[in-house]
Amino acid sequence: MPSDTLFEVARRTFDTPEFRGVECIEVEAKSVINRVPGGALPFDWTINPYRGCTHACTYCFARPTHTFLDMDAGRDFETKIVVKVNAPDVLRRELAARRWKGEHIAMGTGTDPYQRVEGRYRLMRGILEALIDVRNPFSILTKGTLILRDVDLLRRAAETAPVSAAFSIGTLDERVWRETEPGTPHPKARIEAVRILTEAGIPTGVLMAPVLPGISDSRQQMRSVVEAALEAGATHVSPIMLHLRPGVREQFMPWLEEHHPDLVERYRRLYPKAYASAEERRTLGRRVGDLVASVRARHPDRAGSPPRHQRFQGGTRKHQVPTAVQPSLFER
Repeated sequence: MPSDTLFEVARRTFDTPEFRGVECIEVEAKSVINRVPGGALPFDWTINPYRGCTHACTYCFARPTHTFLDMDAGRDFETKIVVKVNAPDVLRRELAARRWKGEHIAMGTGTDPYQRVEGRYRLMRGILEALIDVRNPFSILTKGTLILRDVDLLRRAAETAPVSAAFSIGTLDERVWRETEPGTPHPKARIEAVRILTEAGIPTGVLMAPVLPGISDSRQQMRSVVEAALEAGATHVSPIMLHLRPGVREQFMPWLEEHHPDLVERYRRLYPKAYASAEERRTLGRRVGDLVASVRARHPDRAGSPPRHQRFQGGTRKHQVPTAVQPSLFER
C-alpha cells in the first residue's frame, strides 16, 4: 500500500494549559497503512495517526519527517502536530480491501500514537476497534500512559489475534528524564503502565531507548530500569543506543553543548556517522543482557510471563514488538 497523501482541512489551537503553544493541523489521509521500506525490520506495515510529537524528546529520530511537510525538525516538530482525523475510517476501508492479507501492523514506529493530543482526538480507539473487528494482529510502542485508557480494547484484541505492547523507557534517572524528555509521562508511571498491561493479559516489553553515552548508561542507571521493568512483568528489556541521523544531529548537538559540554568531544568521536560503531552497540547489548540475566537469576519471580500471542497458532516474530528497532523513517 502506498504512503499516505495528506490533505489539510483545518488548523486548531486549544486554550488549555496542556495544549498551550501547540497547533493541531487536521488533515485527511488517502491511506494510513504504510509499508516499511527495506525489509530489514521485524514488521512490514505501520500506522502513524500523527506526525510531530509533543513529547519533545531531544533525540527523537522522527524529527526529520517534519521537513517533508516544509516544517522544521526542531520547535515545529514539537508544536505543530499533524492529525489524520479520518484515520479510523480509512483504515476500515484498507482492511476490507482484497489485497490486504491480515498482516501484522506496528504502531508507534514514527511518532507516539498516545502523545498528548490523542486525549482530545481519540483516534487510537477507532483504529483499535477497526483492527479488532477483522482480528488483525498488531503491536504498539509508546511512551504514553494514555494507552491505559484503551485496556478494554487491548484485552478484547488479545482474545482474537496476536497483540503486544512495549514502552520506551530509557532511564529512571529523574534529572536525565527532565532534561531529555520534557513532554513525556514520568518513567515510573510508564513502569506502572507495564504492570497494568501485563496483569490485563497484554504481553508488554520495555525498550531501554535510547541509551545516551555518558548520560544514562552507568551500570546503576541501567540496572534500575531492568529491575523495575522485570518486576512489573515485562516480557523483555532491550537497549537501543542513541543514533544521530541528519536532521537529528543538528537538534541534539546544540542541546548537548548547553547541558553536557564535557561530553561534546566524546560524542563527536562516537558519532562520525549516524550510528556509533557496531562494537559499541554490541557492548551495550552485552551489558544490558548481563543485567537482565543477573536480575532474573536473583529474582526468578521477576522474569515476566511468556508473550500471550505465542499461544496463537502461526504466531511469528513479526507479531512481536521489535526488541531492537533500527531507526528508520517509516513514513514519508
